[in-house]
Amino acid sequence: MTYKTKGVCSREINFEVEDNKVKNVQFVGGSGNTQGVARLIDGMDIDEAISRIEGIQCGFRPTSCPDQLAQALKEYKANVK
Repeated sequence: MTYKTKGVCSREINFEVEDNKVKNVQFVGGSGNTQGVARLIDGMDIDEAISRIEGIQCGFRPTSCPDQLAQALKEYKANVK
């Protein structure tokens, strides 16, 4: 799935979900921190990933790249059912 981010440095997030596990997360744009998030989330249960990263803020912004990934995962779940 490709998710267009809002309010952060990265422009989009690409990822796959297999057996309810998050796979192959790639942030387009952003910093090296996004690569770290992508590696930490890889293989994690989708619900666990959402609970860990949803609501994280970046400085003065009300969202962050991890929070945007949580939003993307929630959108994925809403569209799969």
